[in-house]
Amino acid sequence: MTTTRGLREAEDAITMLTAYDAPTAAVVDEAGIDVVLVGDSMGNAALGYDSTLPVTFDEVASRTAAVARATEDALVVADMPFLSFGVDEAESVRNAGRLLKEANADAVKIESGPHTVSTTRRMTEVGIPVMAHLGLTPQHVNRLGGYTRQGTEQEAAEEIIDLAGAHVDAGAFALVLEHVPANLAGAVTEALDIPTIGIGAGPDCDGQVLVINDAVGLGEWSPPFAKQFGDVRGEMVGAVEAYRDAVTSGEFPAEEHSHVEETLDDLY
Repeated sequence: MTTTRGLREAEDAITMLTAYDAPTAAVVDEAGIDVVLVGDSMGNAALGYDSTLPVTFDEVASRTAAVARATEDALVVADMPFLSFGVDEAESVRNAGRLLKEANADAVKIESGPHTVSTTRRMTEVGIPVMAHLGLTPQHVNRLGGYTRQGTEQEAAEEIIDLAGAHVDAGAFALVLEHVPANLAGAVTEALDIPTIGIGAGPDCDGQVLVINDAVGLGEWSPPFAKQFGDVRGEMVGAVEAYRDAVTSGEFPAEEHSHVEETLDDLY
């Protein structure tokens, strides 16, 4: 079973994928993925929203519980959705604690910045493992002006390195680096004594994470830094079309899909 300490001691590259429901989580876990992230990316990937911002705490909690019920070995990390943290520290800690206590998450992930250092420290003090997240932070899309690569200027890159160190000092057990230059991600990884997990951050991180829709080819679009390792959407379309055709042609249900109870009286 994967633990936060185990991630720090891992010799192989860390693998992480998102999952938002029990069947998907079971497949991801069975495949031997180290970490299942119940990401607020569910907003785009599963809930039909245009961004992660509308995702509610209750939606994350419900889906985290479903994922946790289906997961045996992987570490289950729950995303803290927009405004569930960062406004009031006590409320932030309480919400994170609920994801562990009520939804059975193993840890939480926080889109990080200068304002989350003290929150990360307080959460770890009360026993809540925290995965930090720097670089592109989608909850800040309105401030950033889009989903653009971060840390491309010297000052911005140095700020990310400094913030990464501050969150390590505050007790974070791992760090996601999203959509930053590969050489910056490599420098951060070299500087930290906790694992880094990259998404659009090059090959030098200690692990990689993708949204499940992108990895298996379920969505209609995926970002340029993702790779599709399957064509689940195509397979689903083919299966649904085959079902439609079988029903309309009368081939389904066939005799083997039905049961006739011989003891019933003549009904018509």
